[in-house]
Amino acid sequence: MRSKGAGAAGPIERLVDALARLPGLGPRSARRAALALLRHRESLLDPLALAIEDTRRSVHACRRCGNLDTTDPCRICTDATRDAGLVCVVEHVADLWAIERAGAWRGHYHVLGGTLSALSQVGPEQLAVAPLLARVATGDVREVVLALNVTVDGQTTAHYLAEQLAAFPISVTRLAQGVPLGGELDHLDDGTLTAALRQRR
Repeated sequence: MRSKGAGAAGPIERLVDALARLPGLGPRSARRAALALLRHRESLLDPLALAIEDTRRSVHACRRCGNLDTTDPCRICTDATRDAGLVCVVEHVADLWAIERAGAWRGHYHVLGGTLSALSQVGPEQLAVAPLLARVATGDVREVVLALNVTVDGQTTAHYLAEQLAAFPISVTRLAQGVPLGGELDHLDDGTLTAALRQRR
């Protein structure tokens, strides 16, 4: 996508193109966002540029759970007040953030990085399945909560993981009521997530 606005220079085109790649922003929204940034350089553009550069340099994936943080292991994994024997498996970091926002979970996490998908040719090797099994194999985990989205791929992945985890002497649970079919965790309200976690089965 190339900006066709009058007088658009190379840097402006690149800014619009970059913004248009963000989820929820199409070409028109990207142009409006770019104009807002350029019109308010000191209050919007400069702080955003600094935040992006700081994030690029300092934020990394946690080698233990896959969360994004400035420390590795992340602050959740190193929090002594959390129960390391409870591991909540999610598809993406956005799901982890949604559960944290609800404040209903005091265990640890494991980010798969997606779901199994025959259509997209995503198998267990493309996901963080082996690291999850390795974590459970240490004997420190007593329950794994499969908090995957209630989609076809999410449920297929949950079934596959349940089969893999059946060989270990742990409880394998799934989110309970409140999560609608086709629902994505990042779009649910905090109360729904809290109820689903507390009534997992």
